[in-house]
Parts: sequence; structure tokens; C-alpha cells
Amino acid sequence: MSNPLLAFTDLPAFDRITPADVAPAMDVLLERANAALETVTAPDFPARWNAMAQVLDVATEALGRAWGAVSHLNSVADTPELRAAYNEALPRVTDFWTRLGADERLYAKYKAMDPALLNSEQRQAHRNAVRNFVLSGAELTGADKERFAQIQERMAELQQKFSENALDATDAYTYYASADEVAGLPDDVQRTARAAAQALGKDGYQLTLKMPCYLPVMQFAHSSALRATLYRAYVTRASDQAPAEALQFDNTGFIREILALRQEEAQLLGYVNFGEVSVVPKMAESPAQVIAFLRDLAQRARPYAEKDVADLRAFAAEHLNLPDPQPWDWPYVAEKLKEARYAFSEQELRQYFPAPKVLAGLFKIIETLFEVAIRRDQAPVWHPAVEFYRIERDGQLVGQFYLDLPARNGKRGGAWMDDVRTRWLRPDNGQLQTPVAHLVCNFASGVDGKPALLTHDDVITLFHEFGHGLHHMLTQVNERDVSGIGGVEWDAVELPSQFMENFCWEWDVLKHMTAHADTGEPLPRALFDKMIAAKNFQSGMQTLRQIEFSLFDMLLHTEHDPAQDFMPLLELVRAEVAVLQPPAFSRTAHTFSHIFAGGYAAGYYSYKWAEVLSADAYAAFEETAAADGTPNAETGRRYRQAILEAGGSRPAMESFKAFRGREPSLDALLRHQGMA
Repeated sequence: MSNPLLAFTDLPAFDRITPADVAPAMDVLLERANAALETVTAPDFPARWNAMAQVLDVATEALGRAWGAVSHLNSVADTPELRAAYNEALPRVTDFWTRLGADERLYAKYKAMDPALLNSEQRQAHRNAVRNFVLSGAELTGADKERFAQIQERMAELQQKFSENALDATDAYTYYASADEVAGLPDDVQRTARAAAQALGKDGYQLTLKMPCYLPVMQFAHSSALRATLYRAYVTRASDQAPAEALQFDNTGFIREILALRQEEAQLLGYVNFGEVSVVPKMAESPAQVIAFLRDLAQRARPYAEKDVADLRAFAAEHLNLPDPQPWDWPYVAEKLKEARYAFSEQELRQYFPAPKVLAGLFKIIETLFEVAIRRDQAPVWHPAVEFYRIERDGQLVGQFYLDLPARNGKRGGAWMDDVRTRWLRPDNGQLQTPVAHLVCNFASGVDGKPALLTHDDVITLFHEFGHGLHHMLTQVNERDVSGIGGVEWDAVELPSQFMENFCWEWDVLKHMTAHADTGEPLPRALFDKMIAAKNFQSGMQTLRQIEFSLFDMLLHTEHDPAQDFMPLLELVRAEVAVLQPPAFSRTAHTFSHIFAGGYAAGYYSYKWAEVLSADAYAAFEETAAADGTPNAETGRRYRQAILEAGGSRPAMESFKAFRGREPSLDALLRHQGMA
């Protein structure tokens, strides 16, 4: 039992897990899970919920937790050895889950259960399970069933490869810039780049494609040539347009194979396309409804987006001597226009958001709104920068979370929440297991002993991921499969995350979470007012950009023939939706990990769909806030109980109506984004 992946009494021993532990742990856990599956599917085993949970769910939960720890490390602390161990085990783990989901004996046991003997949480979990068996191929037989299993295994392999290529292509790129080239970049970005070059014995400034470096270059570097260099490198990552030495990371073939396999899987299940399969467990009723929703929203946003572009063009010509801005110029032009129009810069604002102060402010709003206390806690971690916390209510542990904020090599880009374990009234010992979450971001690190400074966008990202974390940790559901975000429709799962973003625009919240990096002064009201005035700056363009991704994703999985090149479809979508056209060499699809490696296939629209829900939910707080803007505690309690605590134990629409007393309306979203 010295293998840390086989210890489940406490939190994962992230400081002790080594690549050598992976294969032996998976051997043991897969053997146990297979034995459990054989036990519960034996003819004489009772088709009773608790009896099956005690044997099968206990075994599969252990496998899921251990594999989750390995997958997590693979995402945040990637090494060649760990990657090899992960990839060696991946087909075996995938094979087990595929067989489990498609086992007709197990499916028969679930169908034989009497829902009348189950409590309401179990009934919802049972309904989901029966539906998921069908979607997992449990009704397929013979060659079709075999082929379905082969598709799942190959898909897992392809998605992992896609993810690795995106990470490796990002990590592999470095550009050493001269002092002249980095003119305009914020001081701390320059210092970080200079220190990175010196550490490698190089002259100049080391620039990379990681967000804390790439974005400031695009927004602030005066050199259009430098911006063009990094832009081309960024939008051609992991594609056929990358330079010769980086073509080994090209994802083109993987994308085509993934699309073909999804189409084949859909047809095996009796659907016309993968888009139809994707919406079965979601709130949306059909791909056609999603496409109509996106096109309707695009139409409403378009006039605002066209005005955004006209303003940018006029400003670039008049003030920046750029009569014909190129794609790599737009972020720079936008930043300069924002500074001119609202008399502040992102860089000025950033000085007021040191990470520790932001966290303290975030914790304060959570504690106030949801009647909990957040405290530092102890746990083994995978990197010295990782922090660990506990959430309590009335002295009782509610949940815990790891916080991993800085970007670094070997850590995949983006931000996400993932579960370590789920709240569950364990059937094996009758004890309540409390939930634990990972909250992961990719922010700049502190320099020269000073804390990291966050952009306001970073602050929004942090609040967003925390919304997911609260959904996972504040649940009061005891049935694992519908606890927290488990069982929540994918197009409603972004409601709590986007809901939390709204607080980043509230004076009463921000004044408690800002302190100037040098003076410690809180954000001045005048600067906040400028920020609010600029809140919907380019919201028309940003809305269309999200719709472009969403529409491309849905059409790719409904109307596109996988045998054909997918780039023409992207061009068609851009021609229909976008107000700024990227250059012909741009290959954003090749790093679109959400849909090719992250569970959002034919589901990227969920962000926009859930934004309607979250804006409307937040409107309830606006309607009940005190005169000084303080959120109403009773509204917070109702939201917590109706949405967060209910988790996936009932349909999302029921939870929404329990909170709002009606179905959602688009009005609040358009109003919040200045497009009413």
C-alpha cells in the first residue's frame, strides 16, 4: 500500500505521486473495478440501488479519483515521464469506462430497478444513468458494439494528442526581443522577460506565447513588427501553417479523424450527426434551436459590433497613423482607443489588483453571500505556488480547494475547475464525504519579491472559476452522480461561474479587493467610474467572436462532412458573423481545445446559453440590493439553496424557476452588455 495512488483515506499525496506509481495503481484499481462489475451483473445480484452502489460505485469512484489525480498532474506538471505513464494507462482506463457504460447486463439491472423505491436524488441519478447507457452504446450488439468501443479508445488517444500538441507548440516558441522592440510593454512584463532571458544566458527579452506575456505584447508593444511576429506564431500554433521546425505539432489530421469518429459514433447510436447526440443531455432541445439562438443573438449584436469596428478604424487612422490596421494591430488600437476615450489603461488598473488582495476580497464576498468561512488549510501539493483552503459553515467542514494561479512551463493554458472528489454519503461506511476542488488559472507570477498583479480580466477569470468551485463545493446533495456539477446539463453548468463574474463590476466589492502595488491605496472611485464606462467597450465585437466559435462548433458537428477540409466552413461562419476577418494563415481551430479535447464538442454554445441564465439570475440581486449596493443576504440564501445546493438533483430549468419564479429572459443579458 506504499503506492500513494492507492490511498483514499485522505487527500491525494501530490508531493509523492511519481510516474512509476501510475501503471501499478491502475492495475490494482482496474482489477477491483472489473471484479465489482462482474459481481453486480451476476444473475443473482439484487437490482437495488444501494446494493449496487456499495460494490460498483465504491470501486469506480476509487478508480476515478486516482485517475483524476494522474490526469490533473498531467495538466499542471507535465513531464516526459509522466506523459509516457499517462499515455500508457489511458487506453486501459478508457476501455474500462467504455465497457462499463455499454454493459447490457448492467443496463438491464438499472432498468429492473423500481424508481418508486428511490429517493428524489436517486431517481434523478437513475434517469440520467438509463439515458447515459443508451448514449454509451448499451443497446448496440455485435460488430457495432465492438466498433463503438474502438471509437472511444481512439478518441481518448486523439484528444490527448491534440492537447499535447497545443501545449508543446505553445511551450516550444521563444522570441528574443531587443530593448527597442519591447518599448511600450508594462514594466513588470519587461522585467519578467529580461529575467527569463538572463536565466538562460541570453541577451534581450524572452517573449513566449503564454497569455501573461502574449497578451501584453499585443496590447502594449509599440512595434507593429513585433506584434506581427508573435501574432503569426500564436494563430498558427499546432497547425500546417507553423514554421517547419514546429510542424511536428500539427493538429490538422487529428481534428479530421476526431470529427469522422464522432460522426460514425452518432450514426451507430441512430442519430444523423454528433450535434444531435450532444444535445440529448442538455437544456437545448435540438441543434436547430441552438443555431437559431446563436443567429438571433448575432443579429442583435451586429449593429453594435459594426460601430465598434468603425470607431477603431477612425481612431487608428486619425491618432495612430494606421490607415489600414492589420489583425495584429487591433488589440493595440483597441487599448489606445480605450485609454483615449475613458482616460485610463489596463496597465494603470492592474496596479490595484495584487493577487493576495483580490483573493481576500473574493473570499469576503463568498463568505458574506453564502454564509460560510474560508480558511487556509494544509495538504500535499504539486508545486510550491499552490495554496490549499477549507470552507466551513457553523464550524462544520463544507468543502476544500486547491488554488494554482501562476502560468509556467508544463502547465496547459487556460483556466478550469476540476473535482478531486465529490460530496457523497458513502454507501460503504455511511459517512459523508466532503467535496474537494482544483481551481487552476494561468496568471503572471510576481517579480522581485512583489506579489503578482492581475488584470481586471484575470480577476473576472478567477471569479468565474470560483463560481464553478462553489457549485461543486456548496452542494447539499448526497448522491454522488447528481452532487455538485454532476448531472447538471452542460449548457447550464456555466450559470454559477458567469453569475460570479458580475461582482467584478460592483464598487462595494472592488473597494475591498484593491490595493495599489506601491502605495496600498484602494482603487479610486474616479478610476472605477471610468472602468464602468468602459465595461461594454467592444461588447458587440466580443459577443460576435463567441458566436463565431459556437456556430462553427455546432455546424462542424451537424452540417460538415468530415471527409472535407474544415477550414472553408470556418471561413463561411466568419463571413456570416465576424466583423473583422483574420488573415488566411490563421488556424485558431487547431488549438480549440474546448471542442477537440475538453468536452465542449457541439456544446461551446453553452457559454452564451448559460449567460442568459446567469444575467437573469444576477438581476435578482440588482432588484433586491440595499441603497448602498450591498447584496441582499436573503437573495443570496435563495440562490445558494435553489441553484448551488441543488446541484444536478433536478433539471436546471426547475432550479432556475425555483430561484426566479419564472423562465429566463434575454433582456438582462442585452442590458448588462449595453446592447438593449
